[in-house]
Amino acid sequence: MPSRSEPGVAVLSQLPLPLSYRIAMGESEFFVSEANADAVAWLDRWPDWPQPQVLLVGPEGSGKSHLARLFAARVGARIVDPAEHADAEALFHAWNAATIDAPLLMIARRAPREWPHRLPDLASRLAATPLLAIADPDDALLGAVLAKQFADRGLRVPPEVAAYVLTRIERSFAAVSLTVAALDAAALAEGRAVTVPLARDVLEAQFALPLDG
Repeated sequence: MPSRSEPGVAVLSQLPLPLSYRIAMGESEFFVSEANADAVAWLDRWPDWPQPQVLLVGPEGSGKSHLARLFAARVGARIVDPAEHADAEALFHAWNAATIDAPLLMIARRAPREWPHRLPDLASRLAATPLLAIADPDDALLGAVLAKQFADRGLRVPPEVAAYVLTRIERSFAAVSLTVAALDAAALAEGRAVTVPLARDVLEAQFALPLDG
């Protein structure tokens, strides 16, 4: 399972990457913090689970699909992602077919009570399924996600730029993704490096308000 890092230290170094946008999905690119530590610990306990089904719930961009792929590669688990939009009958049969040798890991943004499924037998099974939650990001995780998304896009970004961005954006995974995409697009369009002045311009445009220093 993913290696632990010291708080506040991203697992990614600024490596020269191809210019094409590719997402790194190995263990070294997954950062464990307080926001996801309980979910990681539960998956680490396999096969000593009370049952072979589990739900992993978290906001967009929280790394739940990344974590699920690492787990599936290690134990041969079946993944349903996103589970809340899966066919109810198919999900019902997948739940019944799960075993300790082939566990089922369901990925969703919301808890099952908020899903559109209306199949009573499935609802009762989901209600009895352990639910692992990835919480909103703490500072350490948000910084690691920002570093990873810069690296995925091949952007070499100085630490002061990352610090500037983190103190000025909404504390969410979605905001990180939107901001990194905007910085990448602006740098490419203007032929500029990702610097604090570029970040200031992008954030002022993105949030339509002036930002200090």
